[in-house]
Amino acid sequence: MVKNGFFRINSHSGSARSGIIKTDHGTVETPVFMPVATQGSVKALDPHDLKELGARVVLGNAYHLYLRPGDELIHGLGGLHKFMGWDGPILTDSGGFQGFSLKHLRNLHKNGITFRSHIDGSTHTLSPESIMQIQANLGSDIAMPLDVCLPSDATHDSVSDGILTTFDWVQRCKDACRSRNQFLFGIVQGGIFKDLRKESIDQMISLDMPGYSIGGLSVGESKSQLYETAGFTADRLPKNKPRYLMGVGSPEDLVECVARGVDMFDCVLPSRVARNGALYTKKGRFNITSARFKNINDPFDVDCDCYACSKFSAAYIHHLFRAKEYLAYRLATIHNLRFVIRLMEEMRTAIEADCFPVYRKKFWENYRVSNETVRVNEREKWLKSSGITG
Repeated sequence: MVKNGFFRINSHSGSARSGIIKTDHGTVETPVFMPVATQGSVKALDPHDLKELGARVVLGNAYHLYLRPGDELIHGLGGLHKFMGWDGPILTDSGGFQGFSLKHLRNLHKNGITFRSHIDGSTHTLSPESIMQIQANLGSDIAMPLDVCLPSDATHDSVSDGILTTFDWVQRCKDACRSRNQFLFGIVQGGIFKDLRKESIDQMISLDMPGYSIGGLSVGESKSQLYETAGFTADRLPKNKPRYLMGVGSPEDLVECVARGVDMFDCVLPSRVARNGALYTKKGRFNITSARFKNINDPFDVDCDCYACSKFSAAYIHHLFRAKEYLAYRLATIHNLRFVIRLMEEMRTAIEADCFPVYRKKFWENYRVSNETVRVNEREKWLKSSGITG
């Protein structure tokens, strides 16, 4: 199942590192941010937009694609790459996070997750074996196993039970993986408990997976807990394999977790806040709907090379949001994803020049972080309102 040369490290700068992942659908330079195409589409964008803004790999969700339109239908139409018109690498998440975010609709048990569809209320069971068949049908380049993701306030005992179940499920996923062109990652759980993280790390390393995901973070813990736990985990994972921190994507979190040795990231945050008018700059996040932008005839971000900032004024994008024109959501999403991908490009360059600490210091001299209480409340509101993560 594991191919030689799947991942190569090129440079280090402190704990930060740059490298290359090779797949049948192309190579991916790391550290990398993956835009989230939950249902086979990054909301408001098409594959040409993604290529133009610099995306090289996207993430789809096996749970959602299984429910609609169906993994067997997608397989019959040539696989997910052809179905969505994307010829680059695709990583598919398994649905373990939906077991967390849709807890009112599901039941965890030894054989997997039984849940009611958020679409029509029908009952389904995802087992380790079935989730691998679903992802084989989709034809993704990198697949995630079924896992148990728990909230940040889960007890030590419940998290301990969760990592044992996750280990069993990952072993079963590995045994069920038959695609020679699909790389299955292990998932480290353990919440914010270091003893359980260490136990889960040891379990995953024993399986000798092509890469390792860091799960169970960005589920309500503080930023200091996120950084400490991500660093603790990354530092103990194999040096020669990619490390993927799931569900993390705010600019400051990307910088801090690259500094701790993480290679891969995904998150709906940049695209989701864009659709609400919140746009990134090197000075922080600003709301384009604010009256301050009404008469600005310059680009929203004069330092940005994205299509939105190259072609349109801040006043025009402000107008589009106030008028609720669909173009507003496309331009804002292009800007935020380009900002985040460009951030990753800049970090790769700094790592290769062995000056990442200088880059990190400069980032923090300029960037203003959104209020953490607001950030947590936004996430909780989203989790309650929808099971769709894109």
